[in-house]
Amino acid sequence: MSITAPLHSRSTAPGRVAATAPAARPAGLIGTTLLHAKYALIEIARTPMALIGTMVFPALALLFFVVPNTAVGGNREYATQAVISMAVFAIMSGCLFSFALTVAENREKPWDPYLRTLPAPGAARVLAHVFSTGLLSIASLLPVILIGALFTAAEAPFWRVIVGVLAVAVGALPFMFLGTALGHLLPMKAAIAVVQIVMFGFAFLGGLFLPPQMFPDWLEVASRYVPSREAREFVIWAVQGGTLPWWSWVGLAGWIVVTFVAAVLLFRRDEGRRFR
Repeated sequence: MSITAPLHSRSTAPGRVAATAPAARPAGLIGTTLLHAKYALIEIARTPMALIGTMVFPALALLFFVVPNTAVGGNREYATQAVISMAVFAIMSGCLFSFALTVAENREKPWDPYLRTLPAPGAARVLAHVFSTGLLSIASLLPVILIGALFTAAEAPFWRVIVGVLAVAVGALPFMFLGTALGHLLPMKAAIAVVQIVMFGFAFLGGLFLPPQMFPDWLEVASRYVPSREAREFVIWAVQGGTLPWWSWVGLAGWIVVTFVAAVLLFRRDEGRRFR
């Protein structure tokens, strides 16, 4: 009567090396970012009503203040710039509110401390918000574009519209990173108040509610240093052509770098305070 040894206890033949399972490779920055973004999108999809305010308010502003004004809505150039301004406002308000409030709310939930224990760099968490919440914020452009196309004299070739959407996405980056930074800096209740002040301040200074050409000279010059004005000029150039002011793309690039660094540093600062 022979006894057969179990498979895991059998010895290997002389001269042969036992096969071992390959070690799991740690996910890089891109893989970790996409994984976090995937589950962030799933979580946002569970409460789609939260997106309605972001998508409706800029469209209503265009419908109530631009469409009835024939001097603006009936002029091709002015109407196109008004639609662009509302598109920038839509993406700005969506990014500031969504990023700041989402991050601030997550910090108060027990799930966030667990995520902090995972070996994911701070940049991956920040970029994950860009890919998930930022993607949904770009959806707020659709009602603005449709209302502008149907009810105003705004007009642009289709390829220019696509380039304009890409330009809006680039112009949205500083607001995404700034919202992330505010979310890591402030508690939920404080973030709501601060984001409202920042949003309307940028909107007025950036010429999104009133064209910069109507500003006093000192205010027009000062508005060139805020990201909303720089994003507005960048998108107008992408849609209507012409000359791109140097200060718009230089300032926009500077805001992107500064706000991204601030978001990552505040993420690490918050991590150091809460998880020593």
